[in-house]
Amino acid sequence: MTAVTGAGAMDREVVLAEPRGFCAGVDRAIEIVERALAKFGAPIYVRHEIVHNTFVVNDLKSKGAIFIEDLAEVPPGATLVFSAHGVSKAVEREAAERGFHVFDATCPLVTKVHVEVAKLAKEGYEFIMIGHKGHPEVEGTMGQLDHGIHLVEDVEDVARVQPGQTGKLAVVTQTTLSVDDAAGITAAVRARFPHVREPKQQDICYATQNRQDAVKIMAPQVDVVIVVGSPTSSNSNRLRELAARLGTPAYMVDSAAELQPEWFDGRQRVGLTAGASAPEVLVREVIDRLRTLGALAVRRMDGIEETVRFPLPKGLKQDA
Repeated sequence: MTAVTGAGAMDREVVLAEPRGFCAGVDRAIEIVERALAKFGAPIYVRHEIVHNTFVVNDLKSKGAIFIEDLAEVPPGATLVFSAHGVSKAVEREAAERGFHVFDATCPLVTKVHVEVAKLAKEGYEFIMIGHKGHPEVEGTMGQLDHGIHLVEDVEDVARVQPGQTGKLAVVTQTTLSVDDAAGITAAVRARFPHVREPKQQDICYATQNRQDAVKIMAPQVDVVIVVGSPTSSNSNRLRELAARLGTPAYMVDSAAELQPEWFDGRQRVGLTAGASAPEVLVREVIDRLRTLGALAVRRMDGIEETVRFPLPKGLKQDA
């Protein structure tokens, strides 16, 4: 496509959200697959997309990773990696029974939720889980128990949910939800079940919170928001929804090729962010494409510097 010319395009600015892109859990998950490939050779099997990003998955496929949903697709004795979203107890048991060499790339912040569920279940608690039906993280968390965990997706679900008992009831949350939506649903749970136990720290992860907070600051300052992320990425979808809710037109793209010139007609300031599973190389490609559409300046917002790092599993550390 030809570059935009004429009045209205000459001083277009790109405003980069901070922070954006990869979080510590995504970094760790990708590194686990890459180290397993280096140590054991291809193929390495991965249950579900390691993270929800098309570019990342295709890159790992090119290096020898094979992504599967059913463990029956994995040959006996193979090396298997669980995705960052976590898995149910049933999947863990099946992997053990089949004798796979397993590395667990579940984000430690998701594992924290699993541990809390297991601990409270032993104390007799039932659970209300706030999350999106069908998302692998939700399936993994709900699959920590055989019964007694009830999914709610919105306030209306809260009115309909029927736990077996309310004397010991706890709420847990998918880590990649809209911070504001989760707060509203939690308030509805609290209103219906006043004695519900809430996590000591909210389950929504630091990276989800930080990226949404950055969009809250950025969206009112720009004329359009672009979110780099794949359609399957929960946290990327929430960023786009948040910007739109704040009144700024917002679009999500898997790559620079999906940008449409008409999105920027008459809009001088473009806000740009990326979901926690989207690599920075895609952000740079979007910036390059925006330059061909008239962007002359790129400005980084001030924002939180994330220093969180998660350790690798035994057997894949640097000195292994």
